Amino acid sequence: MTKKEFDVLIIGGGPGGYVAAIRAAQLGFKTAVIEKDKLGGVCLNWGCIPTKALLKNAEIYNHFKHAEEWGISYNDLSFDFSKIIKRSRDVALKNSKGVEYLFKKNKVEHISGFGIIKGKGKVEVQKEGKGVEEISAKHIIIATGARPRSIPGVAIDGKKIISSTEAMLLQHVPKSMVIIGAGAIGVEFGYFYNSFGTKVTIVEMMPNILPIEDKELSKLLASNFRKQGIEILTDTKVNSVSTGNEVTVSVETASGKKDLKADVTLMAIGVQGNVENMGLETVGIKVEKSWIQVDDFSRTNVEGFYAIGDVAGAPWLAHVASREGLICVEKIAGKNPEPIDYTNIPGCTYCQPQVASLGLTEEKALAEGYQLKVGRFPFSASGKARAIGETDGLVKLIFDAKYGELLGAHILGSEATEMIAELGVAKSLEAISGTISGTIHAHPTLSEAILEAAEDAYGHAVHI
Repeated sequence: MTKKEFDVLIIGGGPGGYVAAIRAAQLGFKTAVIEKDKLGGVCLNWGCIPTKALLKNAEIYNHFKHAEEWGISYNDLSFDFSKIIKRSRDVALKNSKGVEYLFKKNKVEHISGFGIIKGKGKVEVQKEGKGVEEISAKHIIIATGARPRSIPGVAIDGKKIISSTEAMLLQHVPKSMVIIGAGAIGVEFGYFYNSFGTKVTIVEMMPNILPIEDKELSKLLASNFRKQGIEILTDTKVNSVSTGNEVTVSVETASGKKDLKADVTLMAIGVQGNVENMGLETVGIKVEKSWIQVDDFSRTNVEGFYAIGDVAGAPWLAHVASREGLICVEKIAGKNPEPIDYTNIPGCTYCQPQVASLGLTEEKALAEGYQLKVGRFPFSASGKARAIGETDGLVKLIFDAKYGELLGAHILGSEATEMIAELGVAKSLEAISGTISGTIHAHPTLSEAILEAAEDAYGHAVHI
């Protein structure tokens, strides 16, 4: 049996694991990552990156549908869906190869296999068809991520009932699709497949799609989706899912029960942590509802073991995993990193129009007892939005009426996911409305809507 020793060993090579590994190596630690699949994890290979490639295809195709409005004409608009899927896979592969390069550059060792904790400081790597390898390390970081979960009693078969992974690999556009769950994954795939002609029905048990977002923006997005031809059923419970030549999703709405039939059903109700069969119980690491319990620096209840990213619980976002990885290894190195401010994490949904937000929603701010000043600016009043033909949506900023501090920011519209970073900086600096509105924004830009929304909160907006 081969034996190796490291200072820092990371189980999982996703956006948490690989970032932590590179930073650990930069800090002088002898570092290795155990990853049985391609480096980059779900994010680079099956999530964040390849889905954005698909969504860009949908955006371009939708632009072509309205080409006459731009004075552009063409004959016989068509698409090759298999090439669209291949482009997405090629993008993912290039990103994974990029991580391989970064590992070589920073002298991080990639150990291919499945890691199982055997004791304090000890991990056994099971290599497919090649025996096992024993690894020892003073610090072991668990970054095994999460996987799609399903409704109890409903198995994801990968054919008729699919997860987001299979949704990225279909070689033909289904005629119809029922999507169960209207979080970011369900909404993004709903937009994507609807763009290429699939009859899409989105089912959500909560009152609004994107349930964690500000209700005002969720309702605006739902209205926009309905205009695009997407059917949305909220306050709807799924009772059962059965398969045959087609899929039947039996649901219960306020008006009664009915069956939804489709070629395929996408299960998008959330994720569960990858904590099974890896020996956590061997050393007594605390797990609750599939999430490893950690402190502000990603330390578990067992000395020498840490957990970062999705396996450590919400929010299940790649950028959170990466930041947790950085903070974790800097703490190990004796630095004094600041813990993450989880009230200032941007959340993004990449359909069109896009959704981006951070901080408190209006509903949560009121529930916490704040007196509010709320500013809004519609993209329909933005000169740049008119110029580029993207007038759907608005910027909504929420301020504490007493001190003027920014509490929350919510954007629906083109490039919302790029615009939100400015507001993250503002909130981290405890900016007030006057700071934002007093900062000159270039004209014409979509980001001017942020300035205008800040002014509107106090009745000073010029362009509405």
